[in-house]
Amino acid sequence: MKGTAIMRHHSVAIVRNRYDAVAIVRSRYDAVAIILHWVIALGILVLIAMGLAMTHLGLAPMAKFQLYQLHKSIGITVLLAVLLRVLWRLTHKAPPLPAMPPLEKAAAESTHGLLYLLMLIIPLSGWALVSVSPFNLPTVLYGLVPWPHLPVFSGLADKAGVEAVVKFIHGKLAWVLTGMAVLHAGAALRHHFILRDGILGRMLPFGRRATKEP
Repeated sequence: MKGTAIMRHHSVAIVRNRYDAVAIVRSRYDAVAIILHWVIALGILVLIAMGLAMTHLGLAPMAKFQLYQLHKSIGITVLLAVLLRVLWRLTHKAPPLPAMPPLEKAAAESTHGLLYLLMLIIPLSGWALVSVSPFNLPTVLYGLVPWPHLPVFSGLADKAGVEAVVKFIHGKLAWVLTGMAVLHAGAALRHHFILRDGILGRMLPFGRRATKEP
């Protein structure tokens, strides 16, 4: 009888551990969401660094031109990745947030929504900036794929005036995105190292993997 009780106890513990593992996995984003997240994050960091280099380093004309071309290519890549991420988010439910005060939850959701809005508007404004440029330089993504101008901008008569406005918007929003990205990263690190509630782990690519249910 004692041996049977011990076996039953171990069986319950094993089943509980297996279900706990599944619960942990279900609290994480899926692989596609994680890949898109980090592709977008890395792309944004590279674009910010390139933007600062193009505007503040006083590069040689040819080097600056080449950096602009690469900046455009990465910007369009980020735009496409963000569109895919939004589509995936609409068709795949995100894991629930852990328990937190209502005000903090509302702030997190608002920040997340604003980040997505900026990640769409800034690449679009960059595309518009290229399209309205009086130089009418073609865009060839990574030197391989021709990319068209936006028709509504490329056909304007007074391109110089519109270009100045779009350039101002693109640059200022880039600074806003930089600040929002720092805030987002800081909040994620706070949850990970101070609150220890597993929020950052939901999006890390090296988190715990799925365990099949019994």
